[in-house]
Amino acid sequence: MIIKKIKIPALIAGLCFATFSNPTYAVDPFEDFHEYGELSDEEIHELHKGEFLYGDTEFGLIINKGNAENTAFKLKGNLYQDFTHWRNHFKFDGLYREDTDAETGTETVSAERYFVSMQGNYKIGEDNESFFLYADYEDDEFNGKEYTATFALGYGTRLFEGRKNTVDLDIGPGLSITRTSDEIDVLEGADRVQQGQLLRLALQWERKVSERTRFNQDISIERSLSGLNTRVLSETALVTQVLGGIGFKVAYTYRHNSQPEENKLKKDTEISATLIYSFSGGLQDFTRPTPVKIED
Repeated sequence: MIIKKIKIPALIAGLCFATFSNPTYAVDPFEDFHEYGELSDEEIHELHKGEFLYGDTEFGLIINKGNAENTAFKLKGNLYQDFTHWRNHFKFDGLYREDTDAETGTETVSAERYFVSMQGNYKIGEDNESFFLYADYEDDEFNGKEYTATFALGYGTRLFEGRKNTVDLDIGPGLSITRTSDEIDVLEGADRVQQGQLLRLALQWERKVSERTRFNQDISIERSLSGLNTRVLSETALVTQVLGGIGFKVAYTYRHNSQPEENKLKKDTEISATLIYSFSGGLQDFTRPTPVKIED
């Protein structure tokens, strides 16, 4: 069951990665805060020629045995690319929990959620402005919806880019498609599949706290323009280096749906502590992440 659910998000993330993975340049996300805007994209690319990919993945696992038996795991990742014309962001997030009755041995799934998204920002001008394309897919077995998919396009800009801070902002119209689970009763004549227009606003802020610690704040708001559900997703996280590229992450995640399904709550919160691996070496040297090099 677990393997089957993971295949689709993993496949989508892999295809997205393969599509945009071309050898090119990347921007150092830690230029001085007060120097934002002084260098053009072309100058920054030339300064960091050969850099390819950076990001991190995290994993958490809990196994309880005895009077209470349960297994829970969390898998999440953020992958970034900064090319000559494109800045790409791929995200995946999986959560699974299974409880076992100690007396009967009956296994019950108490949490199961998978989310994958991709975004490409096509750069325009010399001030880190861009046009973006965004898409995501969420499968949450316990929010009353069989799936939720979002597509959006619009304008993006890097508000700040410094040695200690990067802030990206995206805003634009889009389309949402949701399907209510068969286990949820709907009004007579109502369609289980709903689609409508929305306005998407997303903000990503990363700050260097120290040589071994960074702070991340991601928030997205998808405001329905069709009288349907408005979705808010926010993650506040602190990541610190433990050993080499291995780090430790503490995060608070907040999800809000303005029109939840029957007997479902509007908000859903999660506090997690996980191990995180920075495959580009970003946790090893925050002043200049070690890139993956592409040799001609």
